[in-house]
Amino acid sequence: MQITCMPSGMLGVNTYLAVDDDTNKGFIVDPGGYNPMLTKKIQDDGIDIEYIIITHGHADHICGVNAHHRDFPEARIVADSAEEAMLTDENFNMSAQFGTPDTVRADIFVNDGDTLQVGNTTLEFLHTPGHSPGGMCIYSAKDNVVFCGDTLFRQSVGRTDFPGCSFSDLMTSIREKLFTLPDSTNVFPGHMDPTTIEFEKRNNPFVHM
Repeated sequence: MQITCMPSGMLGVNTYLAVDDDTNKGFIVDPGGYNPMLTKKIQDDGIDIEYIIITHGHADHICGVNAHHRDFPEARIVADSAEEAMLTDENFNMSAQFGTPDTVRADIFVNDGDTLQVGNTTLEFLHTPGHSPGGMCIYSAKDNVVFCGDTLFRQSVGRTDFPGCSFSDLMTSIREKLFTLPDSTNVFPGHMDPTTIEFEKRNNPFVHM
């Protein structure tokens, strides 16, 4: 899998373009704002975008979904089933508070353990509530990568002071869903730098509180 990080939106969220090596089929993770360079790269490289995947519904992760969907109308929008209420409420997703009121309608709602195929890559969805009710991570065992949104950061974790958050749920999600992945798994978070499961097991102070 080829992974390119192209930050977007008001808070510079890590928006990822991921492409299956064998088929040039790909997906976008968390377009937090419209990034014309992302669209240009996809078009220049002839990538077939099959999905736009939302790790969770907060404004900084969704405010570019509809604009990029207009560029790639055949792509299907994917989110966790527990996040529908947030995606469709501009106050719950906090886009209204940011002055950019927006809502998103997902085409596919997934649940924990569901999978989707992108070319020869199998994506498994892990429900990881805590930062939001329907927070989820996207795992590819073949590529040894997990896109974790705002569940886990390098030596940090997602905030739990927003509506629908729970610190205890977040800790359970990290310990039972992410820390059970292979230690060598590469972690691509919604903010800050990439890390690995092994590094976070050893060095993340929040998980060891």
